[in-house]
Amino acid sequence: MGNTQPDNTSSLHIHILGICGTFMGSLAVLAQEKGIKVTGCDQSVYPPMSTQLESQGIELISGYGIEQLDLNADLYVIGNAISRGNLLLEEILNKGLPYVSGPGFLANEILPGKWVLGVSGTHGKTTTSSMLAWILEYAGMKPGFLIGGVPENFSCSARIGETPFFVIEADEYDSAFFDKRSKFVHYRPRTLVINNLEFDHADIFDDLPAIQKQFHHVVRTVPSNGRVIFPENTRSIDQVIDMGCWSEVQTFAASCSDDTPYWSAIDGATSSFQLCLNDESVVVEWALTGDHNIQNGVAAMLAARHVGVSLKHSAMALSLFEGVKRRMQLISNQDDVRVYDDFAHHPTAIKSTLAGLRRSVGSEKIIALIEPRSNTMKMGIHHETLIQSADDADEIIWANLTEIDWLEKQVQLHGDKHSQGTSIDELLHITLDKIVEGAHVVVMSNGGFSGIHQRLVSAIEDDLGMRA
Repeated sequence: MGNTQPDNTSSLHIHILGICGTFMGSLAVLAQEKGIKVTGCDQSVYPPMSTQLESQGIELISGYGIEQLDLNADLYVIGNAISRGNLLLEEILNKGLPYVSGPGFLANEILPGKWVLGVSGTHGKTTTSSMLAWILEYAGMKPGFLIGGVPENFSCSARIGETPFFVIEADEYDSAFFDKRSKFVHYRPRTLVINNLEFDHADIFDDLPAIQKQFHHVVRTVPSNGRVIFPENTRSIDQVIDMGCWSEVQTFAASCSDDTPYWSAIDGATSSFQLCLNDESVVVEWALTGDHNIQNGVAAMLAARHVGVSLKHSAMALSLFEGVKRRMQLISNQDDVRVYDDFAHHPTAIKSTLAGLRRSVGSEKIIALIEPRSNTMKMGIHHETLIQSADDADEIIWANLTEIDWLEKQVQLHGDKHSQGTSIDELLHITLDKIVEGAHVVVMSNGGFSGIHQRLVSAIEDDLGMRA
């Protein structure tokens, strides 16, 4: 933080730079709920976050003009998308005005006095934290939360809550231009889930050990009466714990163990599963698919157990879990052609998601339309495993919208089931040509994908209308 922030939050006015990001927008909602005056700006003010913020009475400004200093904010909260050279940021620095990172503000103003339950990992953070928040809500604990998505069981992505329990999606991305520590280092969790750990974010981390160092930083903040929860025999996580851990450790496994909670999938189209711990055994029956969701569910149940929720009660809650928007969200079902919107973009997430769908639909045709959008994917860090990750689909269509050379070569190398398009129109044409009755079309991107989802749904509707 640049300067000491004011103590009286009841009269505090913050101005957020980069307010339309998922994290910063949710932070704005929390601050507003606490009684803090909130204004903010972004390069372009756009839905859905702009709509959510405006409905809260938060003033939004498009662009980063220095005239925004006339708002006379007490404190400037700087999003991690804001870099040196930004005109408004430069003026804040030149005038010596007080500023703080988003995670820093959260730690200073929202989290004190809270029992923080942090959910970290390369994949599954949003889903697992949504499950955990819902389990606590179902148990009557009225938790606060900040989640990088919108859980279907709630109407928002963040709230203060009515009890000390606060669930947060604990992200390893950096905090701000002046604070290159991971966001989660600020959160001081008492309950910490590490769901998995792989190399990602190649734009800010050189290698896996660099990420592991950040994960160890957050492990060091967990108190001795806190708990760190993670899957057994995961080498990348074990190496983090071996650097030093001063808290209780709770591992879980996918096979029988005398002392470790273990889960086993129940045969069927869904990922319903049984979880056993000592003499206790519960069954979760839900509509989710994929072993990755089982692992997410187990981690959420064990985290809730740390704050007193029984496995039986958690199983009942998860049977009513409705999922998260953009996590295998069914957005259209026309004449038995189903279209799903999914956020998966890392090879492991793509593979587990498509494997779960395959187990659910059997031999029915799966078409995967994938946009390699993250900096890590564009750089080709995982290019071999990325192509192979979609093997469970019958047809894989790659969106090469930014002329990625390695992607074109990999598509040519791996045969007929792979194709690519270099424009949205071309991608739509290729996808429509491959659709048959009973097909499942999974659109995978961690961005807006230029609105291709709705254009695809409309095109399918028009095509079916012409056939009729």
